[in-house]
Amino acid sequence: MNGEGVGPGGPGGAWIQVALNGARGAAEGAAVPMSPQALAESALGAVAAGAREVLVHPRTPCGRESLSPRVVGPVLEALRGAGVSVPLSVPVSVAAEPDPVGRLERVRSWVVLPERAVVRWAEPGARELASALLARGVAVDAVVRVEEGRWEAGAWVGAARAGRVRLVGEPAQADPALVAGSAAGLAAGLVAVLGRPPSVPWMLFGREAAAWPVLRLAARCGAGARIGVGEVLSLPDGRPAHSNAELVAAAVREWARAATTTAGTR
Repeated sequence: MNGEGVGPGGPGGAWIQVALNGARGAAEGAAVPMSPQALAESALGAVAAGAREVLVHPRTPCGRESLSPRVVGPVLEALRGAGVSVPLSVPVSVAAEPDPVGRLERVRSWVVLPERAVVRWAEPGARELASALLARGVAVDAVVRVEEGRWEAGAWVGAARAGRVRLVGEPAQADPALVAGSAAGLAAGLVAVLGRPPSVPWMLFGREAAAWPVLRLAARCGAGARIGVGEVLSLPDGRPAHSNAELVAAAVREWARAATTTAGTR
């Protein structure tokens, strides 16, 4: 489990990362796993449905996001102990620790490590945090905003080597119209940022109304994609999703349709 890169993976060639819980709480429905056991069961179901990676937001018993080693470690151990064998990812953001120095201290105190960590590039101290994670052997997902094909990424991300840093694009607004354009245009925007074709691994994700259009766009671009309860609570047809496994299974189907349509137009 090295957690590096994005490439042909699950059913239909889809490379799906499942967002198990995100910022959601128990009040948002039974589909949101809360306890370590529920997270492990949800992860196993999502992986069986085709997920290639698992993103989990560790929380205290009272539901607060935390980067404490006493919270992160047990969650990762519960997932691995249950048999989740795909790479695990943890977000390292202001939601869990507002102070940039505090985030660095937390990461350096981790005893049990994830394969990847998510760093939002617009947050203070992002470069230092990413460097600290890489020094500990944890690969980094650098989340940047994407608006009208423009990627808000810096040279540090573009200089990433050996797949240890992956560029993750999120639309600046949760509006499906933003991702209705061509995959070629989005890829061209990435080339403009990096100064070369996207040899740096990359993936896309959207939230709520943008989640499914962005996933289809990722399939057309050949990028990785993220889906799960953490991003959206409904299926492509608008019905409520009952689990992460159901969302991932739908994502695999949507990916196959979008990829097939793209191949047919070439």
